[in-house]
Amino acid sequence: MKDLDFLEITFIDIIDIILVTVLLFYLYKLLRGTVAINIFIGIVIIYLIWKFTDVLNMNVLSNLLGKFISVGFFALIVVFQQEIRKFLLLLGSTNFATKKNILKYFKFLNNNNNEIISLDIKTLINSCEKMSSEKTGAIIVIERENNLEFIKNTGDKTKIHLTSQILETIFFKNSPLHDGALIIKDNIIIATRIVLPVSESDSIPKNFGLRHKAGIGLSEKTDSIVLVISEQTGKVSYIKDGEFENFTSFKKLSNQIKKDLSL
Repeated sequence: MKDLDFLEITFIDIIDIILVTVLLFYLYKLLRGTVAINIFIGIVIIYLIWKFTDVLNMNVLSNLLGKFISVGFFALIVVFQQEIRKFLLLLGSTNFATKKNILKYFKFLNNNNNEIISLDIKTLINSCEKMSSEKTGAIIVIERENNLEFIKNTGDKTKIHLTSQILETIFFKNSPLHDGALIIKDNIIIATRIVLPVSESDSIPKNFGLRHKAGIGLSEKTDSIVLVISEQTGKVSYIKDGEFENFTSFKKLSNQIKKDLSL
């Protein structure tokens, strides 16, 4: 029976397994919907193959994969730098330690579909369509899980229920609130005149102005969704995870928002 001693599971082993499961679950949740998820899955597959070859005493392949795993840690820091930044930003949020947020971030049975219900996407899309037709420049930030307290303080905190009239009034050229971005959370405009961090990426098209660079900059650091309406062309750019896409069909834009908010 001594050969089966390794099958004995202690209370510490159970805690260890639970913690690893939680870690992998939230890593997957953080990366899901991004290009990085494919890299993450690939790394997990390589790790499992390495352990399998180690059990079968396939020394050459096991050593080769082991060397790859050992140096791969530093490569991961480079590959996942945006995701690591978002995770650390989440941990460093000023209200992360509150009871409400602890339940929010560590509740497995969290029904994320509530986020779709709470945001009036039809009102948002209708406003974007009208501002686009009138070539009214705008930056609209949809807050998700990452707390945006660090940029709310750059503007004016508000608590205004989202309506088409309010959105169009805020971004009206002669409005005192039209400069900067606004943040929407749970169908409430929680801040206006926000200053966003500008991206320094070299991949941004030269014709993109400060609005687009600011939207991309915020999406590189957080999981926020940013809608940017160009004042020159009226085009609506959908920005997420440092990537952008121009939408000409507002129905497709609506579907994309619903898809990403249901993650």
